[in-house]
Amino acid sequence: MTNLLDPSILFFIFGIFAGLVKSNLEIPQSISRFLSLYLLMALGLKGGFALNKSGFTPEIAISLGLAITLAIAIPLLGYNLLKHKLDKLDAAAVAATYGSISAVTFITTTQVLDQSGISYGGYMAAAMALMESPAIIIAIVLANRIRQQRLGTTTPHTSLGKVLHESFTDGGQLLLLGSLIVGLISGDSGQKVMAPFSIDLFKGLLAFFLLDMGLVAARSIGALKGKPPITVAYAFIAPPSHALIALGLCHLFHVPLGDTILLMTLAASASYIAVPAVLRHAMPEVNPALYMGMSLGVTFPLNIILGIPIYIAIARYFY
Repeated sequence: MTNLLDPSILFFIFGIFAGLVKSNLEIPQSISRFLSLYLLMALGLKGGFALNKSGFTPEIAISLGLAITLAIAIPLLGYNLLKHKLDKLDAAAVAATYGSISAVTFITTTQVLDQSGISYGGYMAAAMALMESPAIIIAIVLANRIRQQRLGTTTPHTSLGKVLHESFTDGGQLLLLGSLIVGLISGDSGQKVMAPFSIDLFKGLLAFFLLDMGLVAARSIGALKGKPPITVAYAFIAPPSHALIALGLCHLFHVPLGDTILLMTLAASASYIAVPAVLRHAMPEVNPALYMGMSLGVTFPLNIILGIPIYIAIARYFY
């Protein structure tokens, strides 16, 4: 698969190798944070520039509507499956992790699509932003209900308003949406000015960031030791299953190929930043190693190395 020959993917694989052999190679956290923010800003600008050219069309409305539908359906399906095998709070946390999305998986997919000559809407950056929060909200509602059932109505609730505020004012998400708006307003002139920053540097900085993610992924695998077998199985089976659900909906509503692939990838991905950041405070009963080990140790590398080319091949077959 040509995906494995891409320098960004090769750096990711190299990062996994360095982590597994316990190398002292390390990317400072401040630099990793900068790279993450840069990628979100560049992606938001690209989406805004594209939306400036296309305008808001029924096709865009369908893609965004399907994104929200998937963001609600996937965590509900996941919870109802996992609650029979795991503690209910653990099930809610894992369902939220897999109901939300990985921005880096999405960004990597856009690069593969660009190299493959498959067009997609820049507005899909907005779809990514819309898919991040519903799963978090669902998990908090479920957690409050579970606590009520176990300890009675006197159990203190996690404030849904606080969760909503944290979700929609998260730095990364806010930067993505802000950049999209800047790109939408500035249009062609803004695209020309920002091209050296948002286009020319993008590929190299993505490769550097994926090197860091490879290191983190390798070191997260150990977190799954001693966890129920269902967690590892779910980390492998859920991504392609969710991708197929997205494919079915996109095929039903005649979503273009590029947008379909991105929705499949978003549905197949799992959060390792936004969801853990909220759940550590909102659901302290759940050990973060559970959902972090699953999303970063298994699902993220699975999607980056194998998932993306497989989702593209399946979507192409049906289209």
